[in-house]
Amino acid sequence: MVQITLTVNAEAAEVAFAPYKTLLEVLREDLNLCGTKHGCELGECGACAVLLDGQPVLSCLVLGVDCGGRTVTTVEGLATDGRLHPLQETFADLGAAQCGYCTPGFLVTAKALLDEHPHPTRDQIREALSGNLCRCTGYQQIFEAVEAAIDRGAR
Repeated sequence: MVQITLTVNAEAAEVAFAPYKTLLEVLREDLNLCGTKHGCELGECGACAVLLDGQPVLSCLVLGVDCGGRTVTTVEGLATDGRLHPLQETFADLGAAQCGYCTPGFLVTAKALLDEHPHPTRDQIREALSGNLCRCTGYQQIFEAVEAAIDRGAR
C-alpha cells in the first residue's frame, strides 16, 4: 500500500491504496467519488476525465501515486454552496445529458475550457470536447449547453 495526501474537490484527502491503481480507481474505489465513470480504460472515450491541477486529464491513464500533493476536481466538485455549476444546469435544461454516462467527462472538460477561454467559439468548444465520446446526443445539444452556460456566466 502507498499513502498520499492530495486535494480533492477543494478538500484535503489522505488515502492509502495499492500502488498499481489509477486515479480513476482511487477516486471511485477509495474515495467513493463515483461521478467519474469507467469507460474504455484506454484513454479513448473521455468518460473518466477529471481536472488535475486545473487541466483535463483521463484519470484511467494517470497513476494514483503520481497525484500526491496535487489538486483533483471531479464532477462532484463543480457544484458550490449546494448550487450546481452553470454547466451542470444547462446540460440538464437543454437535454445535453441523455443517458448521462459521458456527462461528467464533458462537464469537467468544458469547465477547463471556460477557465482558459471564457468566451470560446463553437469551433473552440468542438475542439476542446473532441476527446469525449457520446453515443446519445449527437453533440449538438452538448455544444449548445456549453454556449448557454457562457451566457449564464459560467467559468
